Amino acid sequence: MSSRCTFAVRIRPRAKRDAINIAADGTTVLVSVTAPPVDNKANGQCIRLLAKKTGCPRSSFSIIKGEHCRDKVIACERLTVEEVFERLTTTSPGVAKGIDG
Repeated sequence: MSSRCTFAVRIRPRAKRDAINIAADGTTVLVSVTAPPVDNKANGQCIRLLAKKTGCPRSSFSIIKGEHCRDKVIACERLTVEEVFERLTTTSPGVAKGIDG
């Protein structure tokens, strides 16, 4: 089944470690990355983390708004928004929340 969804992301570059959490409002994904916000490095690392945690290829994610801001809107071509949030809140070996990626 082919799905497409968009969701809000707030990125925190230059963090101590890579991590993905859900904001208290339940509608925003909080992504901390160790990469600096230079030359698209933080954006690339954000996409890699989302892909690893959801089990989707990196090519299925794209930033559709906010490429140069901390607040972004990201599209996923393979999952519904419910599936994205479910996979991001479910811990699995090697890709648990707060574990270095």
